[in-house]
Amino acid sequence: MKKHSISTIIKRKNGDPLVMMTAYDALFARLFEESADILLVGDSLTMSFGGNSDTLSATMDQMIYHTAAVCKGAPNTFVICDMPFGSYIDEKTAFANALRVYQETPADAIKIEGGADKSHLVKYLTQNGIAVCGHIGLLPQSVRAEGGYKVKGKTEEEALSLIVDARAIENAGAFIIVIEGVKADVATRVAQSVSIPVIGIGAGNGVDGQVLVFSDMLGLYEPFVPKFVKQYLNGAKAVKEATASYTQEVKNRKFPDENYVY
Repeated sequence: MKKHSISTIIKRKNGDPLVMMTAYDALFARLFEESADILLVGDSLTMSFGGNSDTLSATMDQMIYHTAAVCKGAPNTFVICDMPFGSYIDEKTAFANALRVYQETPADAIKIEGGADKSHLVKYLTQNGIAVCGHIGLLPQSVRAEGGYKVKGKTEEEALSLIVDARAIENAGAFIIVIEGVKADVATRVAQSVSIPVIGIGAGNGVDGQVLVFSDMLGLYEPFVPKFVKQYLNGAKAVKEATASYTQEVKNRKFPDENYVY
């Protein structure tokens, strides 16, 4: 596929749904390149691969390292780098860290969490040459402050607040928005309230595309499966069976046989 630009992504609004996947390394990025419109290097890597209970421990150095790897694996795919917790507390800090992403990786954009309260950061970044993906609804970086992961949009007040958030982010210059953990009907209203694509995760089918954490999508993460996750492969079972087979052949001296020696 030809690599997307910001303009071609925006043109997908109300059209063919956008496919976004997470990726954290060159290996999986290469595997996903044929299918994904956008690859998101999410700070979720600290949970899936770091074993942490939330995303708050991710650092700029980690995000840059993994983003650079993803870009190498999928050079023809639009790549977004998640800005980790604490990396955009004010305009100066946000720009300095976003600048690192742009200078140290070929990433096409960065993502920050927050709605109207973060719109001034989005505006400052976009006015200074940084492409920004917004993130509203359930905000993983706010999990400790909110006392857990809580679905949004359960009341009309919350629904209207989400619409305000989306419009504020759009008006500030964001080219796309991720909406997470929001009641499906409310997410649809939010998507209809803006002219840029809205990508859902746990937010129903009435938006402009979907994103899933790939280890969830492929059934690699066993401890917990969120309600909104569909597993397209029992990856954990497949890996365990393959490693068990390898172990058995090694112990029985069946591997390597004459086909696998010099």
